[in-house]
Amino acid sequence: MRIRILGSGAGGGFPQWNCNCANCRAVRAGAPGFSPRTQSSLAVSADDRSWVLLNASPDLREQIAAAPQLAPAEGDPVRASPIKAVALTNGDVDHVAGLLNLREAQPFTIYAAGRVLQALGANPIFTILQTPLVPRIELPMDETIPLKGAGVDLGLAIRAFPVPGKIALYLEDKNAPNFGTSAGDTLGLEIIETKTGKSFFYVPGCARVDAPLAARLKNAALVFFDGTLFHENEMIEQGLLGKTGSRMGHVNMSGDDGSIAAFAPLGVARKIYVHINNSNPVLDAGSKENAAVRAAGWEVGADGMEVTL
Repeated sequence: MRIRILGSGAGGGFPQWNCNCANCRAVRAGAPGFSPRTQSSLAVSADDRSWVLLNASPDLREQIAAAPQLAPAEGDPVRASPIKAVALTNGDVDHVAGLLNLREAQPFTIYAAGRVLQALGANPIFTILQTPLVPRIELPMDETIPLKGAGVDLGLAIRAFPVPGKIALYLEDKNAPNFGTSAGDTLGLEIIETKTGKSFFYVPGCARVDAPLAARLKNAALVFFDGTLFHENEMIEQGLLGKTGSRMGHVNMSGDDGSIAAFAPLGVARKIYVHINNSNPVLDAGSKENAAVRAAGWEVGADGMEVTL
């Protein structure tokens, strides 16, 4: 099973188009230790021919262009794509807007939670993805189902499970508890190679590592996990946004209740942060925060990074 990080940044990417924070200034200037990042997405294949995307970021066209394996092969028909399916972890703009890049009458399958499919169905712009060509399949919770698309069995299976999180910003109900969030608005995904049984976890958005999630991830071979913020108040302290990590629905890396501490006893063989916000000091490869993350056994995900299981 081959996994490619298409985008490792959070919403807005890195640098963010309108951000003048110290990190964004540094990466624009080409400073040592800083690398640009597009918005969060993975691509996975069991055979290097048929691929599933995990989330579809607004940067998807750029990401496809940078990944030769996602281009039509030389002997393919005049219209063709190895992308056979897209699985969504939530309805965030930075995870669904890229679907519009796949609108050229090309068959593939969308897998998502019921409420995310409802949000797509309620927005007429997504009707450009014609249902006969692009079927939408609701992901059952905690059931393993095969991944298929365009008449192809991908040799992969998917198991979706709810994780602590928050409903997409544009769907928030400010008068409802927790802004109207329900179980399943934020998903984690386990992707399983059918032939070997090997699997990994993708959790790009998560508000906390609770006991059920910790038990699920214990002794996992590979986890891609939410690396949005290093600490709770960094967006506020940098004058970027008046929201804490908790209000945004993202667990922090640091602190007693952060992901570094939560993963320490879990025995995960390989841990990679993705969905990293432009405010996060770990984006500076020479920072003390980056060193702390690496000392704890984590990797900082980067666009184009590939992993084979």
